[in-house]
Amino acid sequence: MFLTYASPVGNYFKQDKTPLSLYVEEEEVRAFSGGVGGVKSVSNYGPVLKALVRAKSLGFSDVLYLDSVNKKYLEEVSAANIFTLKGNVISTPPTSGTILPGITRKSIIEIARGLGFQVEERSISVHELTEADEVFCTGTAVGVAAVGSVTYRGTRFEFKVGENTVCQALGTTLVGIQTGLIEDKKEWIINIH
Repeated sequence: MFLTYASPVGNYFKQDKTPLSLYVEEEEVRAFSGGVGGVKSVSNYGPVLKALVRAKSLGFSDVLYLDSVNKKYLEEVSAANIFTLKGNVISTPPTSGTILPGITRKSIIEIARGLGFQVEERSISVHELTEADEVFCTGTAVGVAAVGSVTYRGTRFEFKVGENTVCQALGTTLVGIQTGLIEDKKEWIINIH
């Protein structure tokens, strides 16, 4: 016997599309090189709780973690991949063992390339992040979520959000494909009869 369960969930960030405010964590790390950061494992969520609780108590939506070696390159948000946009270039950290290669991440990369954006999977420094036009997160529970601000060493950096943003276009396209409102040219959707 084969069973399939569908379990709709609400917005992961409980903010109903309000842009996220992220805190750059410099002490705690989400995953170590050689560990299990690149796989979906419960052991990846425990280490983020201390920093996440602290950030939320300060009024932030979530934490943006840096690499464990240099502590200057972006890794991930607590449960989502991170992207930056500068001009026509969308960048996201490479999945080199410490970053989960999320299916939503992969889908957004494909959609962005299809829309004519140059997509780069490479190391992104915090300094480069602060100069981005837009910042957004992706994940199965998150979908595509706009980041309105990132606070690093006490300085708040703001990014474009709302109508007519690349983040909005990517999110709308993804949901359109998932719901059948936009033609699925990539054959992602499988009809079960």
